[in-house]
Amino acid sequence: MLPHVYDELRRLAAGFLKGCRYDQTLRATALVHEAYLRLAGPSGAGWNDRAHFFRAAAKAMRHILIDYFRRRAAEKRGGGEPAVRLSETAILVDDTEVEILEIDEALQRLSALSSEKARVVELRVFGGCTIEETAEALGISTASVERHWRFARAWLKSQLDADE
Repeated sequence: MLPHVYDELRRLAAGFLKGCRYDQTLRATALVHEAYLRLAGPSGAGWNDRAHFFRAAAKAMRHILIDYFRRRAAEKRGGGEPAVRLSETAILVDDTEVEILEIDEALQRLSALSSEKARVVELRVFGGCTIEETAEALGISTASVERHWRFARAWLKSQLDADE
């Protein structure tokens, strides 16, 4: 299956890493390979369809990135370095940069409020999905995705602004 989805996974991974610091060691190819290992590992479940697979891949890549940035921030690995930041061209407002760990924490709070809105954000931001692809993956209408997306962006922005 990997040869059929590899290019699309690589595009998603490149999208994740687009706003991150250029000197980082994690690259799109490594992110795809790590995600595949997690998806195909012993705990990997079968997928119902293409949308289910890409939801799982987006979630795996998100967790890989979070783990990666947490390790980089650890004192034993030079925690005094400047924080790795994710430019927000897809989530919030123009010219805003937010630490990826702050986004993850805010996304966890959003998930407690509305897991469906959190899944929309995860697919749109970490999965690189369009409104239509997100609707298909979640089995809801594009109007619902747009409504959830508007709410989630505003909510996340308020949470991230409050954290500053």
